[in-house]
Amino acid sequence: MAIEMRLPELELERSKHNMSKVKIFSGRANPELAEEISAYLGTSMGRAEVKNFSDGEIYVQVQESVRGDDVFVIQPTCTPVNENLMELLVIIDALKRASANNITAVIPYFGYARQDRKTVGREAISAKLAADLIATAGATRVLAMDLHTGQLQGFFNTLSDHLYATPVLYQYILEKNLPDMVVVSPDAGGVERARVYAKKLQCPIAIIDKRRSAHNEAQVYHIIGEVKDKNCILIDDMIDTAGTLCAGAQMVMDQGAKSVSALAAHPVFSGPAVQRLADSCMTEVVVTNSIPLSEEAKAVDKITQLSVASILGEAIGRIHDDRSVSEMFQ
Repeated sequence: MAIEMRLPELELERSKHNMSKVKIFSGRANPELAEEISAYLGTSMGRAEVKNFSDGEIYVQVQESVRGDDVFVIQPTCTPVNENLMELLVIIDALKRASANNITAVIPYFGYARQDRKTVGREAISAKLAADLIATAGATRVLAMDLHTGQLQGFFNTLSDHLYATPVLYQYILEKNLPDMVVVSPDAGGVERARVYAKKLQCPIAIIDKRRSAHNEAQVYHIIGEVKDKNCILIDDMIDTAGTLCAGAQMVMDQGAKSVSALAAHPVFSGPAVQRLADSCMTEVVVTNSIPLSEEAKAVDKITQLSVASILGEAIGRIHDDRSVSEMFQ
């Protein structure tokens, strides 16, 4: 169970939502998060049978009426990415054929997001393909969290809302009350994200200069900014193989930092990531439950998982009530 961060402003809002004609369904990627979202909203999970035939094909049957309802399907497209993406599509199709009024694909983690452009000739732009598949299946809206790049919202041919895990991550690090903090961006692309945290925490930022030589491989060069005798907080949207993060953390410590911790929305944790984090110099690695942790990751004491159920639940309630979602982050 992920740690639930109490956000007073959301707690005050939760009782205002009219949950009539709302149904919450879940695929098999992260049912625990779906249950937490339902509990936040004070409703029960929709009933559906989701299973595989012996050859691997996915079968879905919705086991209650959804005619005229606003339906929300909770399904991150995390590992196994292709299986979970296809499962999301089949669930959406079943709900569409059951005459749901609106179908919102709630995607706490959107796989394929990094393939959003051509970096060399003859590459696929798989992020656009995945977005098109979700719309074609019948989703009328997409609710995503911490997309790899903000412009991915434009890939969806449906209504879309972009949420951020910032409130729970920021609240957690704020309660640590660390002196002499510096927010560190692991690359130039993450500077805007680092600035958001630095402004909230009222501390300076530093930037790690890196060069990527191949997929899942990066080399750290030097640090722009002052980290000596500071408690450094590395900020990223996801942790994949953790090679870049661990190398950056070690470089920060080599530059004389007091300590280094990491905050990231999505614990992808592929390949040797968990072992790298366990062996790293980082004091703590804080992630959310947008993706469930493996048993190996749960066994690592320095990995802390926070729940984003209140953020997703609040957004679902606001969408159903035709209220502003962006106000949650102002």
